Amino acid sequence: MSLLSSGACRRPWASLWLAVAMLASAPASAAADTALVRYLATERARAPSPVLPRGVLLQRGSIIDIRLSPDGRRVAWLRERGEHQELWLHVVADREPRRLLADTAAQALDWSRDGRWLLLRSARDLQAIAVAGQGGSGRIAALGDGSATAMLDVDHSQPAAVLLVEREGTVAAPRAWRLVRVDMRGRRTVVWQDRQRIVDALLRDDGTVAWLQRVEADRLAIVAIDRAVATQVVRHDPSRRCALRGIAADGSAWVRTDLDGDLARVARLSREGRLHDVHADPDRVADVDSIIEDPVDRRPRFVAYRSTAATLHALDRDDAAHLAVLRLKLAGGDLALQLGVGREARWLVEASSPQNPLRRWHLYDPASRTLSSLLEETPVDRRGGSAAVVVPEASLARPLPLTWKASDGRALHGFLWLPPGRDAAELPLVVVPHGGPWNHWKPEYRSLSQLLANRGYAVFEPNFRGSTGHGRDYVLAAGADFGNGRVQRDITDGTRWLLAQGVGDPDRVGIAGASFGGYSALLGVTFTPDLFKVAVATVPPPDFGWVLRWVLRNPEALDIGGAVSMETWLRGQGIDVADAQAMARLHAQSPLANVERLQRPVLLVAGGEDRRVGLAGVVEYAARLELANKEVALLVDAQAGHDGGSPIAREARAYLIEAMLHRELGGMPPASPDPELRGYLRRNLRLPGALAP
Repeated sequence: MSLLSSGACRRPWASLWLAVAMLASAPASAAADTALVRYLATERARAPSPVLPRGVLLQRGSIIDIRLSPDGRRVAWLRERGEHQELWLHVVADREPRRLLADTAAQALDWSRDGRWLLLRSARDLQAIAVAGQGGSGRIAALGDGSATAMLDVDHSQPAAVLLVEREGTVAAPRAWRLVRVDMRGRRTVVWQDRQRIVDALLRDDGTVAWLQRVEADRLAIVAIDRAVATQVVRHDPSRRCALRGIAADGSAWVRTDLDGDLARVARLSREGRLHDVHADPDRVADVDSIIEDPVDRRPRFVAYRSTAATLHALDRDDAAHLAVLRLKLAGGDLALQLGVGREARWLVEASSPQNPLRRWHLYDPASRTLSSLLEETPVDRRGGSAAVVVPEASLARPLPLTWKASDGRALHGFLWLPPGRDAAELPLVVVPHGGPWNHWKPEYRSLSQLLANRGYAVFEPNFRGSTGHGRDYVLAAGADFGNGRVQRDITDGTRWLLAQGVGDPDRVGIAGASFGGYSALLGVTFTPDLFKVAVATVPPPDFGWVLRWVLRNPEALDIGGAVSMETWLRGQGIDVADAQAMARLHAQSPLANVERLQRPVLLVAGGEDRRVGLAGVVEYAARLELANKEVALLVDAQAGHDGGSPIAREARAYLIEAMLHRELGGMPPASPDPELRGYLRRNLRLPGALAP
């Protein structure tokens, strides 16, 4: 399909009638939104952005993990350096950090309670590194697929130990579960043994178990333990959440939970089963995103929410005073804290922004209330490993949280990104549903949205019902209607509402997404071609029901289900894969079963190592489109998984998205691919369509 036939040059009266029709069919909330009107005016008044190279907008930070010791005297971090990962240590009393390891397979860091041992977790093992002059560094436990052992947590009852959960027997037929303490020399002590799967545990100061969370049949239970006797306190459906966080002074448990309510909040759970709320979102729209605890007594001290705006709340007066200082010194940033306790202890303060892919870390001294810079991520070219250009924050898009009403009256949430210095009504609009579907967009840097905004597109990110982050009712309101039904109507309702508000050219609307977002993109162009003129679908399930059943047959199901089986977890979300009628309905409404209805061009991207969306299903869908003479391009990277693959694969995907949207929506043409990228595209574009380099 050429640019001329995509609608950019239609007769004026046709566009007028289309706009009138959209206004007439828009939800009741189409009246001008005050915050949106201000945002449109503010963004239009900004200086236009320069066109930035793809690689600059796609860059990611090099810090994999960073941790402050509980005594606030040491900071360790894992840094990606080309093909290697380095381990660095900074002692607060020293001027410069030092590199401890030039190459490590570790993926995450922890500290022992006394701050003398650094713990390195990889997919295969757990290692202890002595950092206070003592000897004895080495491997203390085997982890991962080849082992029945997983790390649960640092043992906060001991100066230097960890807690592991071990399974006795096979995955299919476990005989028992053990909670095991392992010290820094690898010495093991069985703390608790259970016939049920152990999910979590809290220990008293004397090292005995006080609280335990375990799986009982298809439900989760929290039990209180006194003198080795377990008493059930709470038993709940896996769709409910109740995570153990620490032990309060009166023996009750700090929890993050949505029991007896909708939104996830911080509460105390008594041994009699009573919940006492500690903190919930003051705006009553967001789940707790993270809890910042005291590293010694584990009481909650700060609570963060990030489903709409990024907010941080202190739970006592002293901490509120410190937070006020930090907000003054680091204005406008999304702050994450790690607390040190004790004499001369520091806090680690992380500052991030939706306008910067790189984060910055500072050390805060609570005694003097001073802040000093510690570490800033260096921009690195993801393909070559060399230094890259710093992203100019002032030139990037600033997301606006949106709330609108769906056609059935439910309030929904999402985000809008606009290019600075442009009239929003004249922009092509790209709708980007998130993956999952049990996930949600947050106010944070997203390379695709920034790339599209920099290329002159308005970007709409809907958190349709079924999304997490806005309470249990919001998730379950999807009603398992994940075909061409209620969830998809949320996306189209939001798009039409935004157009009615004067955002986007109704003749130039596309839809792009990955995983479930890709499935939604295919639904959009299949069933609402009047609205969506083009779809980009990365690792998309062409039939959502089929993919759910396919995942159940591979190890990925263990990650999705978590503590319970994936079948049980899905039933908690309202989906029964054994319900033949429900699965038949999903299939009947799938893009795969409606190939003949497709009228718009489609770009598909798939990975040969994808364990969540099978390559065969995407290839079959592409083949059916090709046989039906539909306009389809297909890129397959045999080495890529569900997350997108190598840096060259990610840039190739971005290039193709730019090219497809330029061709169909009249957006900015992409910069020509360099020889390496051109070679990658020639090798992997199985159905190039009109996108051959």
